[in-house]
Amino acid sequence: MKKSKVSYRLESDSMGDVKIPKNALYGPQTQRAVDNFLVSDLIMPKEFIVSILLIKIAAAKANYKLGLLNKNISAAITKSAQFLIDSYDKSNFPIDVFQTGSGTSTNMNVNEVISNLSKNKFKIKVHPNDHVNMSQSSNDVIPTAINHCAYSLAITKLLPSLNILSKEIGIKEKKLSKVVKTGRTHLMDAMPITFGQELSGWKAQIDDNISSLKNCLERLKRLPIGGTAVGTGINAHKLFTKEFLIALNSGNKYKYVDKKNKFEGLSSQDDAVLYSSHLKSIAVSLIKISNDLRWMNSGPGSGISDITLKALQPGSSIMPGKVNPVIPESSIMACSQVIGNDTTIMICGQSGNFQLNVTLPIIAYNIIQSTNIIANTSVSLAKKSINNFEVNNSIIQKSVNSNPILVTALNRIIGYEKGAYIAKKAYKLGIPIIDVALEETNLSEKDLKKILDPLALTKGGIK
Repeated sequence: MKKSKVSYRLESDSMGDVKIPKNALYGPQTQRAVDNFLVSDLIMPKEFIVSILLIKIAAAKANYKLGLLNKNISAAITKSAQFLIDSYDKSNFPIDVFQTGSGTSTNMNVNEVISNLSKNKFKIKVHPNDHVNMSQSSNDVIPTAINHCAYSLAITKLLPSLNILSKEIGIKEKKLSKVVKTGRTHLMDAMPITFGQELSGWKAQIDDNISSLKNCLERLKRLPIGGTAVGTGINAHKLFTKEFLIALNSGNKYKYVDKKNKFEGLSSQDDAVLYSSHLKSIAVSLIKISNDLRWMNSGPGSGISDITLKALQPGSSIMPGKVNPVIPESSIMACSQVIGNDTTIMICGQSGNFQLNVTLPIIAYNIIQSTNIIANTSVSLAKKSINNFEVNNSIIQKSVNSNPILVTALNRIIGYEKGAYIAKKAYKLGIPIIDVALEETNLSEKDLKKILDPLALTKGGIK
């Protein structure tokens, strides 16, 4: 089979001539990056490129307002960037994630695409550096895009998804508030609790994570734009940041603010490290919930079988009728990826040498991936596991009634040693604790039923 012949055009930059696919919107600096960084099949996510495009729109408007760009060039940049957002085509942004650590290649990729689109579609000659990149540097654009993108995703997708999960757990918690089951510590039988109490622990995990995340977002919305090359703001108008933020925030429900210390904003990625640590914390919570669901669903014949998760697909290619807890399993794998991403971000966060962190593209990539994973996993757990699992009432009732650990409630009356003797005897004979207690204590059946009532025991405390 013959390969289709690719036509090329020749362009030049400060380093000489470069051969570029004829129909490509990008220019020579993008092509050099494509040729140099042959590392993976990973490219910068759409969300990140869109953030850069929004930054270019705001910068063009700010530069026009400050009298640095004429109306036609500013409008061409704005229209071109908006067109690229509305008609997004990833082939315009082909550079590998593992590129120059400042993200200069991606910044120039966006600049070149805007420049060529302005010329081809709007018939306005726009220079990628002098016009599209005016009052900016890759060194402040890319850190700004990281914060902008992470904050936007967290507000519009992550928090709503976590709220869905919290709500679904809360609904189930109320529905099962009086359904008693055997509590378990060390995977061994313990004192009884209600399903509602168990789920309240899950909900508290999610709600606490939501609260912590909101506090973290106050840092993410601060943008270091205007720091340009090293944080001093060289080549940027002194009012550029102010006008940029006005343009960026126009029409948005959520508002970005100025990161006052641009040196910190360019040289460190502490905001991203902090945000990633919150994503990791949520991932840990989701894994805990997922594992609880797997254990409670285990069986059905030889496991715990407190609940039955909804059957979603066949569980085996060889064992007919087998159904597995696929959503919790998927969640555990997804959240493990988030934890791994956090380790990468933590290591990269240390790479702020002097005035610039030089691992920005992979921080951006992992932040976006982790945010999307947590958001999607939260909704998946909520809609495909939490809200539709069924309680196996007969199994949990039998488990509760035959649980020798109920003898704990008699400790204050008969003492620990006597209680241990009764529990071991009940285990050995395989009979309810109340039957052994009737034989081994002076307590009446009426008193024992009252003291050992499983639902009453879930309320705790001494009356």
